[in-house]
Amino acid sequence: MWAKQDWYNDSEGFVIPQDKVTDLTASLSSDGTLTWNVPEGDWIVSCLEMKTTGVTNTPATPEATGLEVDKMSKKHLSAHFDAYMGEILRRIPEADRKSLKIAVQDSYETGSGLGIILGNIPFRADAGLEIGLYEDNSVLNIFYQGVRQGWYPPLVFLGIGAMTDFSALISNPKLILIGAAAQFGIFGAYMIALALGFEPNQAAGIAIIGGADGPTAIFLSSKLCPNLMGAIAVCAYSYMALVPIIQPPLMRLLTTKKERLIRMKPARQVSQTERILFPIIGLLLTTFIVPSGLPLLGMLFFGNLLKESGKTTRLAKTAGSALNDIIVMLLGLTVGCSTQASEFLTMKTIYIFFLGFMAFAIATASGVLFVKFMNLFLPKTKKINPLIGNAGVSAVPMSARISNNIGLEYDRHNFLLMHAMGPNVAGVIGSAVAAGALLGFMS
Repeated sequence: MWAKQDWYNDSEGFVIPQDKVTDLTASLSSDGTLTWNVPEGDWIVSCLEMKTTGVTNTPATPEATGLEVDKMSKKHLSAHFDAYMGEILRRIPEADRKSLKIAVQDSYETGSGLGIILGNIPFRADAGLEIGLYEDNSVLNIFYQGVRQGWYPPLVFLGIGAMTDFSALISNPKLILIGAAAQFGIFGAYMIALALGFEPNQAAGIAIIGGADGPTAIFLSSKLCPNLMGAIAVCAYSYMALVPIIQPPLMRLLTTKKERLIRMKPARQVSQTERILFPIIGLLLTTFIVPSGLPLLGMLFFGNLLKESGKTTRLAKTAGSALNDIIVMLLGLTVGCSTQASEFLTMKTIYIFFLGFMAFAIATASGVLFVKFMNLFLPKTKKINPLIGNAGVSAVPMSARISNNIGLEYDRHNFLLMHAMGPNVAGVIGSAVAAGALLGFMS
C-alpha cells in the first residue's frame, strides 16, 4: 500500500482540495462494482471501507450491545456519541460540566470464555502434543506463567493507574473511609468460608471476591489456592457484571427517600502538585503499612505517576492502552484455560459462588451503612448521600454509575457520579490493601 504512495513527494501535494474530490459512493452497486462515466483527465480512485470483525461488544447495556460502530460514517459516529456522552452532557447542569475533563467511551471483548473451551478439549495426556495448559513448554503453559508467577495482575494495575484520575478522592479525603468500610465484605466472606470448612488459605482466596477486583482476586488466589483460581476468577468477574442487579435493591432497602435526595457540594479543584504527590505518598504508606501489597499498589501508583507527571505522556498512554489490552487478553485466556472440569465442576465451585454473592452483599451494605454512620457526625451542609456507599466496592466505574443512576431516579438534577468516583477508586486501593494483608498473614 505504502509503495503506491511514492508520488507524494511533498506535504503540499499530499493535501487534496475538497472541491477536487468526487464522492463515488452512489456509483457503487451492492456487490461493489463501480459504474462511472470517467471525465477527461488523470484520476486516482481510492476505496476506503470499514469491515466489522463480527464480534459483539461486552459488557454493555442491552441498548448498547451489538457490532462496532462505523468509524468512517460521521452520521453513525455522531449518533453513537450523542446517545451516551451527549445524554450525560444534557443532564449535567452547565455550571458543573467543567468537572468532566476526560471521558473514555469504549467496550472490550472477553477472552476467558474461549479459554474455558480450550482448557477442556479432550486429548490424550501421553500423546506428547505439548498443547495443554499444564504441559511444560507448551504455548499455553508459557502464557500461564504470567498468572502462576503473578506477572499479569501487577501489569494490569499499572494500566489502571495510568487511566485513573484520583482527583475525586483527593478533593474529599474522607471518602477513602467508605472504600475501606466496603472491604468488610472480604473479611465477612472469609469468616463464612471458614465456617463452611474451607482451609484458611482457601477462605482468603475466596473472600477477596468481595473486593470486586478481578486482577486482585487472580493475584491472591494464584498465591494461596491455585487449584481454585479458575472458579474464583469466573465468580469475581460474573458478580462484577451483576453489580447493576445485586446492588440497587440493597441500596434502596438501606436508605430512606430523604437520604437519597441529599445533594453534595461540588468537589474543589485539585492542583497538579496534589495529583503528583498523591501516588508518591501512597507508595510510601504502602511500603511501611502493608509491604506485601506493593506488587499491586506499587504498580498502581507508578502508573498514576506516569500520567500525572505530565512528562511521560507516551509511556502513560502505552500502559493504559496497548500494554493493558494485551495483558488483559492473555490473562482472560489463561485463566479460562485453568477451569478444567475436574477442578471446576465440583461442590466447592457452588460454595465459592455462594460466598462471592455474600461478599458482594456485605460489601455493598457496609459501604451504605457506613455513610449513614458518618452523617451522624457531619454538619447538615456537609452530609454525604448514602447512595455513594455502594461505590466502595471497586467495580470501577460500574458501581459509581449505579450510584448516579439511582440518585437520578429520585432527583433528576442530583448527579452523584463524580462524588461516587471517590469511594470507587478508594475501593481499588482498599481491595489491594486487603489482599496484601491476607497474603502477609497466610504466607
